Amino acid sequence: MSTGDRRTVAVTGAASGIGQALTERLVASGRFARVIALDGRRGDVPGAVWRVVDIRDPALARRLDDVDVLVHVDVDRSPETDPKERRTYNVRGAQTVIACAAGAGVRDAILLSSAAVYGASAENPLPLPENAPLRAEPDTSVAGDFLEIEELAAGRLHPGLRISIVRPASLAGPGIDTVVTRHFEAPRLLRAKGVEPRWQFCHVDDLVAALELAALGEVSGAIAVGCEGFLTGEEVEQITGKSGFELPASLTFGTAQRLHRLGLTPAPATDLHYVVYPWVVDCAKLRASGWKPQHDNEAALRAMLAESAGRHAVVGRRVGGKEATMATAAGATVAVIGAAAAVRRARKRRRI
Repeated sequence: MSTGDRRTVAVTGAASGIGQALTERLVASGRFARVIALDGRRGDVPGAVWRVVDIRDPALARRLDDVDVLVHVDVDRSPETDPKERRTYNVRGAQTVIACAAGAGVRDAILLSSAAVYGASAENPLPLPENAPLRAEPDTSVAGDFLEIEELAAGRLHPGLRISIVRPASLAGPGIDTVVTRHFEAPRLLRAKGVEPRWQFCHVDDLVAALELAALGEVSGAIAVGCEGFLTGEEVEQITGKSGFELPASLTFGTAQRLHRLGLTPAPATDLHYVVYPWVVDCAKLRASGWKPQHDNEAALRAMLAESAGRHAVVGRRVGGKEATMATAAGATVAVIGAAAAVRRARKRRRI
């Protein structure tokens, strides 16, 4: 077990992405007795104790017998993953982590979720408090995955195990590929008619800093993470250099859902809610702990643009630059419908 007040902390998915960044930060901090890196392969973080294990295998429990706090960040957000496979991967991972942590006597489990669980709506207050009801749609979207994970965590009682949930706003930074990042790969930015966009981002660096505080026990419960305030649609257009176009919500979501049913787009129509409606969060617990984001919304958005430079997407699916341009060539009123033709052409070319 850990010595004194210093904890032994374990991180899932430590060989890449957010897990690697967090493991590196925890090792560098010197505030933990040991940092255990858990992954299906050995990564490259000097100073961490590596334990190669499939975290979806109940055998994980045997690798946690000396761990005080477990941070679970090994989740799949990719728009490319088959929704059923992604749901199984994400939910089974959380389920196994919770059960094994409880069985091994771990004191704290920290699960990475998303502020998307609050749902995106024109009626959302600005900002949403951390105790706001979870109104995301329980569908096949990534937000639906996180909603099920949170319901799983809340619905099971494990005496001695405290579970905290970390909910970042739209993630930006190295390696991030989501429905939101692909929105900014499009030639033009979609708006729902009559709705004023409000954009809040969360840079990976700030998320990792928040996860460290949770691992130290300085914040707990439901924890929102994001940049201070938000950007308006006009500010986003100025930063990105991309113009917006407005469509009635019924046309936008109805067409997107039809494209999804045909297999032409990777995400259900509800995912578009997160690029047209606000879901800005108040990071009250982190702010009270003394945490401050190192990136503002503009810097985070610029990091997102740098990461996706040279990529092109329409309605969430990546296509060639020519296809993306053609999708909007006919004008705003048919842009979403035009995307279907562009995607079809791209798919046919890949089959040739």
